[in-house]
Amino acid sequence: MFHSSYIEISESALKNNLDYLRNRFGGDVIFSSVIKGNAYGHGIENILPLAEKYGVNHFSVFSANEALKALKYRTNGSEIMIMGMIDNEQVEWAVENGISFYVFEKDRLNSAIENAKRLKTKAKIHVELETGMYRTGFEESELDEINEIIKKNTEFLSVEGICTHFAGAESISNYLRVKNQMKLYSRMVRKIQKSGLIFKKCHVACSAAAIRYKRTLMDMVRIGIAQYGMWPNRETFMHDVSEQEGDEYAVDPLNRVISWKTNVMSLKEIPANRFVGYGTSYLTNTKTTIATVPVGYVHGFNRNLSNLGKVMIHGKHVPVIGLVNMNMMVVDVTNLENVQKGDEVVIIGNQDGNELSVSSFSELTNYLNYETLARLPEVIPRFVVD
Repeated sequence: MFHSSYIEISESALKNNLDYLRNRFGGDVIFSSVIKGNAYGHGIENILPLAEKYGVNHFSVFSANEALKALKYRTNGSEIMIMGMIDNEQVEWAVENGISFYVFEKDRLNSAIENAKRLKTKAKIHVELETGMYRTGFEESELDEINEIIKKNTEFLSVEGICTHFAGAESISNYLRVKNQMKLYSRMVRKIQKSGLIFKKCHVACSAAAIRYKRTLMDMVRIGIAQYGMWPNRETFMHDVSEQEGDEYAVDPLNRVISWKTNVMSLKEIPANRFVGYGTSYLTNTKTTIATVPVGYVHGFNRNLSNLGKVMIHGKHVPVIGLVNMNMMVVDVTNLENVQKGDEVVIIGNQDGNELSVSSFSELTNYLNYETLARLPEVIPRFVVD
């Protein structure tokens, strides 16, 4: 293998998570698998076919380039929805390939109409409403004009959905803001309905909203982090557990899908009173055995984990010492027996009954799980297991 580390994707874990979440949300709710950010670092080429295998047929991406990759790997004509970036030049491609996309400004709406007319087909759009996130979406004051534009062009537009996004549904501190967003969304949808505009579905819920607020389930949910076996935050997990009945739910019902592994590159014994690596950030107190590990910040292991992070060797947590370099780091294996060059090193995952979770080092750097996963370079090879 011409790489210094590799990632394993657990098929059984993904199946478990999809089964649990779809059962929780109900069979009438469309489950859209969010695969933006290279499927949260797991690889679109891995997650999309696996999710299809277990009955998912709707996928959400951020941009046209992600939609292109999703189109390449889908196997049964699954729906692909672009939630964010698509240039007007790319709209023609999306319309031609039946890919739906958010519209949240008149320029994009007009581009959809123009391209659909030229192709003599319908553009599949989702009308995004601004309800208080203040990022993208049509304001309530724009609704009348937007409704009229769409109604005059029904021959060229298929309104697949009316959507919005919540500003922090994972935290109870945002409860009032989310509640107000729901009120505004409901009012705007009623206006759209009264105008006579026909649309197929309402969708507003990400993982956090779908778990915390049942009212947000509606016709479709857009599930990202939860399907990969992680919770938006600890608070969301506690909310989920508190709503379940029986001892079987006392443990986390979600299984982590991703593991990240490498191998010991080299071993060295260092005398006491020697600085390790660049600079003077770590001084040995006694004779120390170090192992170099061929993973650094270029691979997504944060430099802020210098003298703070841990990896696992022989099932034991061992500390990172000195500065994390671009392509490698050094760990202290003095207390381990018989460490050899080539021994497995676990950065995320299980080894001999112990675990290093994504949050075990995300929290040390004030990174979100989302951020840590999305920073894993696409060049790291990914393999589907079990």
